[in-house]
Amino acid sequence: MTTTHQTPPTAPAAPMSEFQDLQGKRVLVVGLARCGVSLAHFLTECGAQVTISDHKSKAELASSLEQIEGLGVQLDLGGHSPKVFLQQDVIILSPGVPPNLKIFEYARFNGVLVTGEFEFATWFIKKPIIGITGTNGKSTTCKLTEMFLKESGLQPWLGGNFGEPLVEHLRAVKRGEQFDCVVAEVSSFQLEHCDRFTPQNIVFTNLAENHQDRYKSMEDYVNAKRRIFQNVNQATTSILNADDAAVVELARDPAVQRGRIFYFSRKPALEPQIMTIGGAVCIKDEIRVRTGPEIEYYSVKNMKMRGKHSIDNIMAAILAAREHGAKREHIQKVIDTYGGMPHRLEYVRRVGGVEFYNDSKATNVHAVMRALDAFDENVILIMGGKDTNLSYEPLREMVKRKVKTLILVGEAKERMNRDLGDYSETFLIGTFEEAVLIAYQKSRISDSVLLSPGASSFDMFDSYEERGNYFKEIVAKFR
Repeated sequence: MTTTHQTPPTAPAAPMSEFQDLQGKRVLVVGLARCGVSLAHFLTECGAQVTISDHKSKAELASSLEQIEGLGVQLDLGGHSPKVFLQQDVIILSPGVPPNLKIFEYARFNGVLVTGEFEFATWFIKKPIIGITGTNGKSTTCKLTEMFLKESGLQPWLGGNFGEPLVEHLRAVKRGEQFDCVVAEVSSFQLEHCDRFTPQNIVFTNLAENHQDRYKSMEDYVNAKRRIFQNVNQATTSILNADDAAVVELARDPAVQRGRIFYFSRKPALEPQIMTIGGAVCIKDEIRVRTGPEIEYYSVKNMKMRGKHSIDNIMAAILAAREHGAKREHIQKVIDTYGGMPHRLEYVRRVGGVEFYNDSKATNVHAVMRALDAFDENVILIMGGKDTNLSYEPLREMVKRKVKTLILVGEAKERMNRDLGDYSETFLIGTFEEAVLIAYQKSRISDSVLLSPGASSFDMFDSYEERGNYFKEIVAKFR
């Protein structure tokens, strides 16, 4: 974990950087989901001539169209018209839109600037950006960073992949709101579009297989994630998980080494090295942090969040927040009182000696492993959702040791059963409600019923939030 400093490259200049640069520009927004709606409002507020293009029909987009009614935007729905694309000065893609479609290549070939919503928004941001990425733990690390800063009397803006689209920060600034920094969760989908994005701080929580329905290989996914480092310079501080071999391997890249690196770890053996170069280490119930000449100490003895992985999120957030002026005593207060985010190992209730936990945000194998790591044994585990071609074999040992009953539901249940069904009592269930009911019926005093799906929600639900809330509704009726 050595660091070296080299002369940084010059990042390409953004083609626009002031709101007035958008006046009169012809801008095409591709994808009318949440980001597309925000873009439509912001661009029209800045005087741009806006067109919306989406492959869905007007009827399918009725809800989103209501949100932009009266803005005077042009519509290109039910497909993408090449003629419309060539009439633009800028084309902005929503995060869910793959950047390599032929029509975008065609537009680029003909001289039209094509970018993504996240990258586009960063061109106009004047305050320092803390860019937080990784496979799991991003949202919690973002929220902790925001809370550490707010408790210290500072005013961060939080959004990106979590919360509001980044362009909403621009709308807030345009209204006259003031912020000290931007805390941005950054997904691999957003990074695919990034060329000029230059965060002052980069937080990389961990790296594991994910989104194999979007990427042809794990290598493609990793390459999308590593784009967050492409404009690192001597003013950049990267905050990296020393316990994750894939993240440590990324840190060997000369691009990462151009800036300063802080590592965080739960391995006491790494303390001497990390305290020398800067970073954080957790030893028993104490986090030791060094970002300057002095070592600081934080207690996690009374923390409310569950799971060992929560320590990783806390360490990463401390390092990011201290870089922007958060105070030690205010950070400690948040650690002692914050109970965690909804749908992330969220304690629901206790019924007849059985505890229920909602971890609906766990949409990949690595997230389920982190959840199971928080329990010793006697887990009734509910898994299932949209099949995204993940292998569940890495879960076998933990399922064998900790899961007494495995309840599988949804599109991915057959794949999960092939990989995990021999390692626990296993049931394949037809509906989500029935899956929760069977889990309760199979439970006994001192058991824990855990919803940690290991798959996205889109086979049965519109979001992981909807899935988690339905789980809580069902559990609330148990007597």
